[in-house]
Amino acid sequence: MARRKKTDEDEGKNWSEAELVLQFNLKRITKHTPLMREWLDVDFPQLDALEEQLFDRKLNEASDKIAGWSEEDLKMKFIAFILELGHLKDENGIIGFFDKLIWATVEGIQLKVKSDFMLAKGYLDLHQNPYFHFQEYKPHKKPSGDSMAQLIEAFLIGQVKNEKPIPLYGVEIVGETWRFIIMDGKEYCISESFSSIKKDDLLKIIAILRKFKHILFTRLIL
Repeated sequence: MARRKKTDEDEGKNWSEAELVLQFNLKRITKHTPLMREWLDVDFPQLDALEEQLFDRKLNEASDKIAGWSEEDLKMKFIAFILELGHLKDENGIIGFFDKLIWATVEGIQLKVKSDFMLAKGYLDLHQNPYFHFQEYKPHKKPSGDSMAQLIEAFLIGQVKNEKPIPLYGVEIVGETWRFIIMDGKEYCISESFSSIKKDDLLKIIAILRKFKHILFTRLIL
């Protein structure tokens, strides 16, 4: 099926990370905050027999082929299965939405960005309070914008849409590299990088995603 050509109304300004920091008086933190230390404090996950088979198959496939994957290949052939292994599934009124355009007026400025994946309260295709976002692009296949800026923009929009101030969680994916991010108020903390084609790192990625579900249902649900 042919994809509709994007129009000017589909996306807002292509912000850079630096522009967002300066415009909204944000603070970038690379030293782990207590929230980040808590999130990353995980053991390797327990995988059942079917999950082990899926894990091994996808790790081997990505190790061999990820360098040549397009953005859509990366999403459909790898990321979708990592989200499944990370237990980021629809439950208890929380829905995973893919490729959703989200927008809000933040401090008098209209922000609009496509969220590659988000977990939010919702029903059918209606998304409400967002809790988790990921943004990704494949740098060797014509990247579309600054992925960290897109994630921060999604966080700023999420802060407006949520009914009370809560930390927002997410991940930036660039090819094989994953970085976890938490935005709390005006500060956003960025984790070290994890390589999704290294077995131990991929197990850690899955455990961190599962840990988020625990944090979501015990602390964040509004």
